[in-house]
Amino acid sequence: MSTAPGGVWNEHVTAALLGTRRRPAPALPQAPAEAGDAAERLLDQAALLTVRRRAGRRPAGGAEPIAPAPAEDLPVVPPEAARRLELILGGTQIRVLPEWLEAAAARGRRVPARLLPDLLERGRSDRMLRPYIARAAGRRGVWLALQNTEWAYLVGAGDDPGGGPEVWRTGTRNQRVAYLTALRGTDPAAAREALRETWGREPAPDRAAFLATFEHGLSADDEEFLESALEDRGKDVRQTAADLLARLPDSAYAARMAARARACVRAEERTVQGRRGTWVLVEPPRTHDEGLARDGVPFHPTGSFAPGGRSGGPVGTRAAWLREILARTPLAAWTDLFGLPPMEIVCLPVAGAAGRAGGEGAEGRDGDARAARDVHIGWARAALRQRDVAWARALLKGGVMVDEPEALADLLRVLPGGERDQAAADLIRWVDGDPDLLRVLERIPGPWTGRLADAVVAALAAAAERRARSHEHTLTQLCRLADQRLGPDAAPRLEAVAARLGAAAPGPRTAGGHTAGAAGHALAELIETLRFRHDMLKELSR
Repeated sequence: MSTAPGGVWNEHVTAALLGTRRRPAPALPQAPAEAGDAAERLLDQAALLTVRRRAGRRPAGGAEPIAPAPAEDLPVVPPEAARRLELILGGTQIRVLPEWLEAAAARGRRVPARLLPDLLERGRSDRMLRPYIARAAGRRGVWLALQNTEWAYLVGAGDDPGGGPEVWRTGTRNQRVAYLTALRGTDPAAAREALRETWGREPAPDRAAFLATFEHGLSADDEEFLESALEDRGKDVRQTAADLLARLPDSAYAARMAARARACVRAEERTVQGRRGTWVLVEPPRTHDEGLARDGVPFHPTGSFAPGGRSGGPVGTRAAWLREILARTPLAAWTDLFGLPPMEIVCLPVAGAAGRAGGEGAEGRDGDARAARDVHIGWARAALRQRDVAWARALLKGGVMVDEPEALADLLRVLPGGERDQAAADLIRWVDGDPDLLRVLERIPGPWTGRLADAVVAALAAAAERRARSHEHTLTQLCRLADQRLGPDAAPRLEAVAARLGAAAPGPRTAGGHTAGAAGHALAELIETLRFRHDMLKELSR
């Protein structure tokens, strides 16, 4: 009997045609050895041969085999952390997924391969997750994304677009932005020249996206290119160029803005009640011209005719122009003008047009208050844009922006890490119980730890105490904001708050002793989330 595959198959075909009694089928070593009906043995062996023939078949059409996944260079997360991720992907505390991914990447760990399909599928419908996935998916995640077009968002979603310089010529917009961003970090001049070569062929949205990468490695060498971009036909391109030029204090753009600003804000020596001192005199610009529009101050700036803080009133067009001009003026212009450090400058008395003209009474005081608010907001925006620590510190501690807590909260990002928590805690205590508290907390990124966490816990406790006075909505919103930013070690203190309120409050209680109702439920959920996050971070650190 032939032992070649084709010969064995032919022998079985002959046995089937002639009958197993006349021609028994040849035995196969892989077939079941026990005796049985000859016809059944023939069918078993035919099935075995079919599988063997299909397994050995070569692919038709010249298909190339899929390249194997590259070896990983990072260890996988511990088993307990992997089980926690599986729970999260299944819907348990899904809001903590970005934190899990960020914490895993920070610890040099990656997602287990078996969970990558579910994670990549989650990122397909949630764009906000994609940067976090890119940092924790490892090389296997990118390899999987290359096999499925619906997961292709992961390719080039991280800091490294891959592929080298050819990405700039052939990649997607996101890949090219990632490439240009990386190049700006190592060789800003090369990145600038690469963009210059293709600038005229790029559509306006792409030009704006590419130009925005100049914030990395921005220097005076970029000024000429940015000045030319002020003439671009794309509105977003012009605005991006103006915003970048405003960060170059020695540029021609900065000089133009400083000249405009000094025409609106001047120093004057005055004697008031027998005391002589320096005053800040404010006169918003009266006209808007093409030069101002070219330099990034539109006729109707963002915020024009919008609420101007707790103390009120809409922001008029002239005031909005003034704020924009000041926000784009180098802060050194004011230390040169007044000859004082920032803390003393922000505390100088301010007079508006009515006050300078000798206006008295309520009208004059209101005009001075509006002028002071416009100047201080302009300086605050300039400090944020220029990342000026001294001015940010002065505006936060000077007590001159009591009506603009949201603007102060934005300045917290400029302070050094060692100062930020204390300054944020002071700001929270200042607005505690005020409707601005939520808007301020929204601007303070996590994690909230140390003194900042103490202030947040105190604010939560105060909001819970006020629940009988229709503050349940505020407490619910505070809890929802805190469950991702508040340090998990705050859970025991909040449990004490919940227990105290539950014991003191009339009405039904939950099984755990906490007060029933929306406020009690929100507090209980916050505590549960903090406990979950505590265990999650502990598992990732093993």
